[in-house]
Amino acid sequence: MHHPYSDRPEDGIYVQCYCFEEVFAEKIRALVERLRPRDLYDVIHLYRHDSTKHSRNIIFSALKKKCAFKGMPVPTMNILEGKPERAELEAEWENMLGHQVPALPAFEQFWQELPELFEWLYHAVEKAVPPSIPLMGKAIDESWYPPAMAQAWHIPTPLEVIRSAAANRLCVDLTYQGSRRLIEPYSLRRTRDGNLLLYAVKHNTGEDRSYRVDRIQGAEVTKVPFTPRYIVELTSSGPISAPPTTRRTSRSGVIRPQGTKTLIEGREGGL
Repeated sequence: MHHPYSDRPEDGIYVQCYCFEEVFAEKIRALVERLRPRDLYDVIHLYRHDSTKHSRNIIFSALKKKCAFKGMPVPTMNILEGKPERAELEAEWENMLGHQVPALPAFEQFWQELPELFEWLYHAVEKAVPPSIPLMGKAIDESWYPPAMAQAWHIPTPLEVIRSAAANRLCVDLTYQGSRRLIEPYSLRRTRDGNLLLYAVKHNTGEDRSYRVDRIQGAEVTKVPFTPRYIVELTSSGPISAPPTTRRTSRSGVIRPQGTKTLIEGREGGL
């Protein structure tokens, strides 16, 4: 549980929650049933999350049981394309999400990723895993990772704006040492002498670049999408401390934890 305030309990915050696979399966079912912009936005972000690496079979099993309980077919891309609400979904994209997301990506960017999701879910393809962006020139502290949730960085550079752009696969108009460039943001690193570096790719040339954060003069999220060449580490999940859980599945396909408490420490995946 992310609580970056002085009254955070010393032993952390314990909560009971649904597991990742349960949430993902429920969101896919909800998307097919009601075809709302929020469901599409969430489904794609969940698909991009690291937790899908080893949980495809669990997600698909839960989805099939949920659909059986609701008396509906297991979804496919053809079913979604053929639904009469498809046109309304696109028309309402900006209206329903524009006030919730600081820089809303275009509808097509999310809709066009759905076929890949279903191919992965049905074992037609494996999920592509791009490489990490290479280290560039400096003595990097490889033991340091940026916090996964929003932080008060106490610096003028809008790092959370850049992180939001990375999560939505949108380029950033970066002002750096008096000039501007369009970049794809990928990672935040720290040198051994304590300088923060933004690792990025210049969108128009494909060149890898690192930018010292204290020399960044401005950053604005654009509407220009990018297809990741590297892992987007600015939003990747990190270690989670949790005791083992025993799961059981109800008739409706709900995967329920039994008698467990979960403590989430430090880094967690941004959903």
